[in-house]
Formats: sequence, C-alpha cells, structure tokens
Amino acid sequence: MKKIIVLVTLAVLVSPLMAATQTITLSVPDMNCAVCPITVKKALSKVSGVSKTDVNLDRRQAKVTFDDAKTSVDQLTRATMDAGYPSTLLESTE
Repeated sequence: MKKIIVLVTLAVLVSPLMAATQTITLSVPDMNCAVCPITVKKALSKVSGVSKTDVNLDRRQAKVTFDDAKTSVDQLTRATMDAGYPSTLLESTE
C-alpha cells in the first residue's frame, strides 16, 4: 500500500514537469473575409490549454501557443474544422 501511495504522489509531482508549452502555426486556407480570423481565434481560444492565438488573414495562418499536457494539434485542428475552417499543421516550435 505504501508503494502505491508513493507512486501516485510521484506521478502527481512529476506530471507538471513533463508538460511543455508549444507554439504551432496552422494553415487555414479557407479564411477569406474579415470575420474569418475572429471565428478561428474564438474556436481555438475555447480549447483547454490554449494560452495565446494570433490569426492572420493575409497569410491565412493561425499561430497557437498551448500546453501540450492539456491539448494536442489534433484537438486544435478539430476546433477549426468544427468552426468551418479546416486547418493543417505548418510549423511547430517548442
């Protein structure tokens, strides 16, 4: 029983150390009006773990900073897809 408690305590203490903030750039080619970036930004901002979004209509890109322990690239691209703007990963920096 002591071993289980020690392992659980260790897992709780170590898991925040394993989380990392990532910044990615998504290509969002279907953005074509002034409202599109607002919609994409709102969809991405609702995803748990997202701390910053910067959406550029001219480049048709979204730069997203997020906690990879709380969300993933798949969840981010799903959020834009669900908002009507399919996206793909262009670039990732850690």
